[in-house]
Amino acid sequence: MKLMIFAKFVPDTYGKRGLDLETGMVDRVSEAVIDEIDERVAEAATQFKDDIGADDTEIIAVTMGPDDASQALRKVLAIGADRAVHIVDDGLAGSDLIQTARVLAAVVEREGADLVLTGAESTDGQGGMLAAAIAQLTGRPVAPSLDEATATATGISGVQRDGTTETTLSVQYPAVVSLTEKIAEPRLPNFKAIRAAKKKPQEQLSLADLDLQAGPEAAYVRSTMVSAAQRPARTAGPKVPAEDNAVKQLVDFLAERHVI
Repeated sequence: MKLMIFAKFVPDTYGKRGLDLETGMVDRVSEAVIDEIDERVAEAATQFKDDIGADDTEIIAVTMGPDDASQALRKVLAIGADRAVHIVDDGLAGSDLIQTARVLAAVVEREGADLVLTGAESTDGQGGMLAAAIAQLTGRPVAPSLDEATATATGISGVQRDGTTETTLSVQYPAVVSLTEKIAEPRLPNFKAIRAAKKKPQEQLSLADLDLQAGPEAAYVRSTMVSAAQRPARTAGPKVPAEDNAVKQLVDFLAERHVI
């Protein structure tokens, strides 16, 4: 059985993040790290592997990005993934969610993954639709945004919470499941695990290997950024002096903005 997880290399959430105003894309010059939610998904995958208990169960980690994105793969390999696939191609620069989903779906099909696990949303794009897009492209059922999940040899079930609503979802393999940050607390790999990760197999693929095209010449609709501008500086709001009619002024201010 094959479990597939994704490891995205994103700008550090503790650093300054913004858009490149020339390209309209996320500025990735700053220090990058593996997306935290993908560490949690990797931890959950190792737990699922133990729960399934089959000797031939393996976890395949996949990333799509430049050469240094392999750092994200090394982290999830140290957490417990068995091998890794790295899609590297200049044509993938600036990929939107649709193009990313097409590429990752091709890897899912190539590997014949039984269970595909993703984070509910990345910290850079925050689209939250990758799991659904891959499910659509591969013809699989999807269970989105699970806070808790349990895997067996035939399927996976879990709990999705939305405010006061709690829903239990179950899907049979092959399936795509997205997990929230509540799913698991990632382990801190020890020295032995880090050394072992360096010896685990890593395969590098290009668009040609997946029989895909990318960019404007590709035969599908791709979103394109047409303009970008710096966010306007914050301005001071109006002040209501402590006068006899201060309450009326405040009420009028809120009413004009349909707050009350």
